[in-house]
Amino acid sequence: MSILGVISNNLVVERSDLLKNSTAKLMKNKYGRASVLITEKIAWIIRHSNTPRNHILPHLINYRANLQALKDLGITEIVSINSTGSLKKDLCPGMIVIPDDFITLTATPTIHKNKAIHITPSLNEKVRQKLIKAAISNKIKVVRKGIYWQTQGPRLETKAEIKMMANYADIVGMTMANEAVIALELDLPYAAACSIDNFGNGLLKKPLTMEEIISGTRKNADLMIKIINSYLNLFF
Repeated sequence: MSILGVISNNLVVERSDLLKNSTAKLMKNKYGRASVLITEKIAWIIRHSNTPRNHILPHLINYRANLQALKDLGITEIVSINSTGSLKKDLCPGMIVIPDDFITLTATPTIHKNKAIHITPSLNEKVRQKLIKAAISNKIKVVRKGIYWQTQGPRLETKAEIKMMANYADIVGMTMANEAVIALELDLPYAAACSIDNFGNGLLKKPLTMEEIISGTRKNADLMIKIINSYLNLFF
């Protein structure tokens, strides 16, 4: 039976019973170790680790090991749940964006070492459309296209950086591009649902804080759980 791959932060998992009867499996592959929560229908990776006390910062996540673990489990599609900041004032916290492209100007990890292989980065359109359909079925306001700009992290962006990014992208985060590139290299269909949890630094007069970002992520977690539940109905 097919299994859906899901990658998210731990705040989404805290609000869901989808993993109530899951089994934690520590998997090893040539890229390292990955912890996967497994049920009959889902193989779920919490990208920043399962334990808050061992939070893995974005630039230290072992993306290759995580994606290879899902490949080894035989998953056929990956849904990624990402927390993002808005680069546009008309894209407000609480909205969901299903990006159709991304920008990153820092090096992304790759599974290739000595081979001269050049992929054309993309997000899987079939998975994207199912995410859109899953959101609409829950009457969730969804932005059907958008450009995701990935920064390296772990620091937030300067006001000047946000102003520059806003000319070319709609939302900003620190993880999706890395996952999308490796998923494509491994021939794994991958797309993301991105919650807008805050405005980018400098879009509003008040300073951006981590407390604001975490609060926004918690508020949007319930929307993301509804999308995953509906996606499962489409998947099976």
